[in-house]
Amino acid sequence: MARLVFLGSIVYLVVGFGQVVLGTVMEPMVHAYGVQYGDGGQLVMNQFLGGMVGILCAPWLMNRMGKKALLLTTLAMIVVFEGIYLMEPSWPVMLIVSPLTGVGLGTSEALVGSFVIAAAAAGANKAMSRIEIFFGLGALLMPLVGSLLISQGLWKSSFALVAILAAGAFALWLFLWPRILEQPDAHASHEENHPDIRETKASRSKLVLAVYMLFFAVYVGLEMSFLHYLPSLMVHNNHLSESTASLSISLFWTTMTIGRLVSGHAADRWGGTSYLVAMCSVNVLLFLLMVGFDGLSVTFVLAACAGLAMSGMFAVALVFANRTVTGMTERTTSLLIASGGVGGAIFPKLTGWCLDQNGPYATRWLFAGLSILLLGVLFGAVAAARSKRSEVALPSEVLGG
Repeated sequence: MARLVFLGSIVYLVVGFGQVVLGTVMEPMVHAYGVQYGDGGQLVMNQFLGGMVGILCAPWLMNRMGKKALLLTTLAMIVVFEGIYLMEPSWPVMLIVSPLTGVGLGTSEALVGSFVIAAAAAGANKAMSRIEIFFGLGALLMPLVGSLLISQGLWKSSFALVAILAAGAFALWLFLWPRILEQPDAHASHEENHPDIRETKASRSKLVLAVYMLFFAVYVGLEMSFLHYLPSLMVHNNHLSESTASLSISLFWTTMTIGRLVSGHAADRWGGTSYLVAMCSVNVLLFLLMVGFDGLSVTFVLAACAGLAMSGMFAVALVFANRTVTGMTERTTSLLIASGGVGGAIFPKLTGWCLDQNGPYATRWLFAGLSILLLGVLFGAVAAARSKRSEVALPSEVLGG
């Protein structure tokens, strides 16, 4: 299991770098190509859409190609297409390559997440939190390394860095493939093999999965909106320079990464439900405080605390959902990650509109409203999960007891 977590962490580091590299080099890239920022946004959107396709198709592809062949193929795709970015081809080629890069990144993320959750069983919270740390590290380090490369006139080397990391991940997975993944999946319990229980579970699982999908859409939407627009709010409210305001993002990612070191242990100690309810409740308090207090020091402190509170939500909720909707880890993981991607695309758009039309104060209220909505959806998910468990608890005579 330790080998799987190590290898999974390497892949998540690659995905973290790959997800933010285009944004990191956006400024020199649009100038080098002589295109508009909207064109650069289209490139990012193409990669995002490719990632969505990869995430959703991961279970289907795995059933046809097998675990090892598919993961190695997607890592190879990242190496090849980041290498094409590096060669600075024509802009139309960039637009064609970007969704293919996204397919590689999205499929790799979904596959590794499902591998870890299925293999770790009772230790899934800690295992997922550990590999999520490396996604955060990638997202945190890429802008820092990219800034250094840009200052040296080597912005294209950012793509080479991602390609080299992906090649290293490919080699490690090729030669150190975890044997735990070759073991057959855990057998379904006697209750799950009973046709009446299977039918009841299937009917409830759809509702439960739908609520979890909404939770992930709102969570990732809030996280991405906050990350994208917190510097703008600090420029408006605190009259900071853009470079200084951007430090708030680094602070948020730093505390989020630190929080992931302990979030898995906390979730195991408190229970997944208690952990999520506690962290979502703290999140509501923090965002409500941001509405009332917009001073510079207070905003930095509250942003740091929000990073700690949100650090384990994604991983713990992913494990919690898979333990409720049992028997289809790959499909559940893919759908939930994809739902998060949808929220990450829609809610920042809404936030940008709100900032343009209504100003920073209303935008802070929007963040607070989304945090309240997230807590409400979580209560709905918990209620649906409990209802599902009570309905499948059939009488002993049905179970042959």
